[in-house]
Amino acid sequence: MLLVDLKEKCIVEDEQLKMQIAHSRNHKKLTINRIYLDQIRKDDVLNHGAVTNEYLIKRELKQLKLIGKRPGGDGKDHGRLRDIHLDSDRRLPLFSYTPDTFSLILVPMIVDKKEALGSMGNDAALACLSDYSPLLYSYFQQLFAQVTNPPIDPFREQIVMSLRCPVGPETNLLEPEFELESRILLDQPVLSLVDFQVLKRISFKGWRSYVINIVYPARHGQRGLVPALDRICRYSKLVPLRYDGYQILILSDRQVDKDYVPISALLALGAIHQCLIKQRLRMKSGEVKQVHDFCVLLGYGADAICPYMVYETCYRLRTMGLLDKNLTDDDVVQGYKAGIERGIYKVMAKMGISTLHSYKGAQIFEIVGLGREVVDKCFTNSLFRLGVADFETLVMEAIRRHRIAYPNVPNSDLYLYGDSKVLVSPGIYHWRDGGEKHVNEPVNIAKLQAAARLNDAKSYQDFAIASNLAQRLCSLRGQLEIKTNAKLQIPLDEVEPASEIVKRFVTGAMSFGSISMEAHTSLAIAMNKIGAKSNTGEGGERPERYRKDQPKDNNIRSAIKQVASARFGVNSSYLANADELQIKMAQGAKPGEGGELPGYKVTREIAATRKSTPGVGLISPPPHHDIYSIEDLAQLIYDLKCANPRARVSVKLVSEAGVGIVSAGVAKGGADHVTISGHDGGTGASSWTGIKHAGLPWELGVSETHQVLTMNDLRSRIVLQADGQIRTGRDVMVAALLGADEYGMSTAPLIVLGCTMMRKCHLNTCPVGIATQDPVLRAKFDGKPEHVVNYMFMVAEDVRYFLSKLGLRKMSEAIGRVD
Repeated sequence: MLLVDLKEKCIVEDEQLKMQIAHSRNHKKLTINRIYLDQIRKDDVLNHGAVTNEYLIKRELKQLKLIGKRPGGDGKDHGRLRDIHLDSDRRLPLFSYTPDTFSLILVPMIVDKKEALGSMGNDAALACLSDYSPLLYSYFQQLFAQVTNPPIDPFREQIVMSLRCPVGPETNLLEPEFELESRILLDQPVLSLVDFQVLKRISFKGWRSYVINIVYPARHGQRGLVPALDRICRYSKLVPLRYDGYQILILSDRQVDKDYVPISALLALGAIHQCLIKQRLRMKSGEVKQVHDFCVLLGYGADAICPYMVYETCYRLRTMGLLDKNLTDDDVVQGYKAGIERGIYKVMAKMGISTLHSYKGAQIFEIVGLGREVVDKCFTNSLFRLGVADFETLVMEAIRRHRIAYPNVPNSDLYLYGDSKVLVSPGIYHWRDGGEKHVNEPVNIAKLQAAARLNDAKSYQDFAIASNLAQRLCSLRGQLEIKTNAKLQIPLDEVEPASEIVKRFVTGAMSFGSISMEAHTSLAIAMNKIGAKSNTGEGGERPERYRKDQPKDNNIRSAIKQVASARFGVNSSYLANADELQIKMAQGAKPGEGGELPGYKVTREIAATRKSTPGVGLISPPPHHDIYSIEDLAQLIYDLKCANPRARVSVKLVSEAGVGIVSAGVAKGGADHVTISGHDGGTGASSWTGIKHAGLPWELGVSETHQVLTMNDLRSRIVLQADGQIRTGRDVMVAALLGADEYGMSTAPLIVLGCTMMRKCHLNTCPVGIATQDPVLRAKFDGKPEHVVNYMFMVAEDVRYFLSKLGLRKMSEAIGRVD
């Protein structure tokens, strides 16, 4: 640092300037006045006696009559579960707990102390299109860094990461009173029941807390939510004024029952956040369970969160045998907290943020589907798209959950109410019959495979109709109508042939390792046959596949070679034998995160290709460590062009707010091609938080990118590609009309080769030999390149049909025609 002091007419150099700042006030007082949670715990034990998590869990369950005298028993209270079945706790459906919550989220997190992995991407309906009353958190998508600044590797760079954060009323940093500031220092934001109890009844050094119940009477119906929000906002302002000495406000939905509906903890928090700039907020909520839930609450101002329903439910899971009975309550709490903390690190690191202090209240999310009135009242200044769900929608969803949880039956019989109304699995993560709509439903998969394998146009039309209907129920492009005019329609034979249209198709980046050699080479052969391109993914390619003298009908060379953060398999020969070099900055299914390949999928052949060790798991770091700015990216583009002057250089980005500006920078940096990947793209392995809650639909990203490039006179420099769950001619046409020149398909070609969407790619147990390295399972692979060729030509013919309806003779005439 260098200070030019115009008053004193001198220049103060770095060391002298820092010494002046260091001695400007008594910083020692800050450390003396700092309060640690251990101090508060000791004070609480002296005043109230020691308590344990188990004691608090049992006390609450006993109050709810879930523990106590068993019906028909000896009449004595043995402190055992009255009914071990989860449906006896009516709060579970109220807070959207499902069987998947236990098997995919809670149990793996407690056992492994980290989030469970999933695969194949997110093809479920957007929250604003869901039929299953999603919680408010599902409307929020995490933002992430790409190109403009790097994400952080939260585990290999853990020395710079911290969840420690001061809590309590803040004073102005520049005021003298700052030296006297007394704040509580929490090591991390996830509270156990004991820690929450300690903060709730705090009396240490004059600190006090006040509880605001975030519920409203069920009898108020649809008119109850907004007045209840106004009430808690008004009350939150009055507490510090009327009741002096309260430094902590607690929002709690503990009071829910058949007569009271909970206000979403996130909605309540957002509504009063601006009222509490000088206060600090604790959350005690039953709806918080996943990493994403915690991150959204922290991002909108919460300081600490106590997920009491998780702890109480895990007590029951252990009794049912779903968790190891040898685990103590403290083991369960610590395992869960460790998993959540690890997840929070990953989400912060996506934006390049290293400390919770910087992340808290920063609102680093984009809202998809909430109406303007909700955003303006509760999430002011947040980015939002598609204003669909207003307060009326949110209250109807809350009432629906409440009615499912507390049906019109006698209170004494509630715990006996049948499974049909409780803990129904809506299929948010995996397709369930009668559940949430998915694009890749079994019927659609069967129709697609029949069409491609039989080369039957009628079967393809059946598939296209079903797929387009699924898109209408699930995706943004399904809400768009392609305007046709009978007066403009031209004969089909005047439209460019399918053999030209298919050259615009590419298969997505799927690595050798995530999928088998048989599947990988089948895609390459198929795309080479039709003059299109396949992509190696980030796993490299065997040198024997480089040969250019291979027969066209059996050419296993991938035209696109990907360069990702780990540089697996990247060397001079790899770069020189490419038609296109793709720099992967982010991936649709897990933007801001690195790739993962479990050790059991790293065979000798894969290890040799990736220059690694057999049996050892491989991780790609979230950032390219040689790309920390747009200038660094431009340098890599230049280097790749030097390595292979004939190759087109591409940059892969993920759809989010501002991706158009980033793409403009990429174009100025010398790239020839940019891929915009959607949030619904597939993956071989990723955490569920990344799959479900990061990135936007490619429709938004492609449209923004095309417009920004056009406005900046850069559109002619670069080829734009859309990527993510494209499967029919209609999908291709929507992408083209929004501005895309090329169209990436990944999931659909895999389905054509035999994929049944079991979503077990990360487990190496794919039953059809596609996403596995097990020799026994690979032997079951029966896909053929001809199946993919048939499919690509049927999609192209579908595109020709739309072009004729629009009166367009060439695909190039459709690009960017949003009119």
